[in-house]
Amino acid sequence: MLAAAIESFVETGYHGATMRSIAQRAGMSVPGVYHHYRDKHDLLVRALDLTMDERRWRVGAARREASTGRDRVTRVVEALALFHTHRRELAFIGTSEMRSLNPGNRQRITASRNEIQHILDEDIDAALAEDNCTAEYARAAGRAIATMCTALPQWFRLDGPATPEQIATAYAEFALGLLGVRR
Repeated sequence: MLAAAIESFVETGYHGATMRSIAQRAGMSVPGVYHHYRDKHDLLVRALDLTMDERRWRVGAARREASTGRDRVTRVVEALALFHTHRRELAFIGTSEMRSLNPGNRQRITASRNEIQHILDEDIDAALAEDNCTAEYARAAGRAIATMCTALPQWFRLDGPATPEQIATAYAEFALGLLGVRR
């Protein structure tokens, strides 16, 4: 059911999807979907929770393997790029459907998104300090780095000329270059 809802949200947007279309995609009856999910909003919240949980897990795992600020920036950016290329559908919903959440869930999901941004910002600060650099626009650079990753689902295709891993490596290099950190 959740996979069917995610496909529907990606194809037609949250407002274009109906419980009937979701049920058809899932091969279920409409009452069967309602048995598991209260409404369409409940499906959206579950998809966004899944998105944020996976992003937090990937970022945490990436950071645990790094020993320096520079390495943490590299690995966090790679983790974000890999999530946004391998999990394009969830990532797309995460960037396009926040507006469809009720205020309480929007605030909670936004706080989760901000938590990841703050982690990246901390790693940027550490990388800059290690390199004896200062970046007047470090926070703006951090937002730009995160945004370039969240934009990946808009254009990246698995059958394109670059693999997710190649994109992740390039994006990590772009991030370090934007920060002026030595490679």
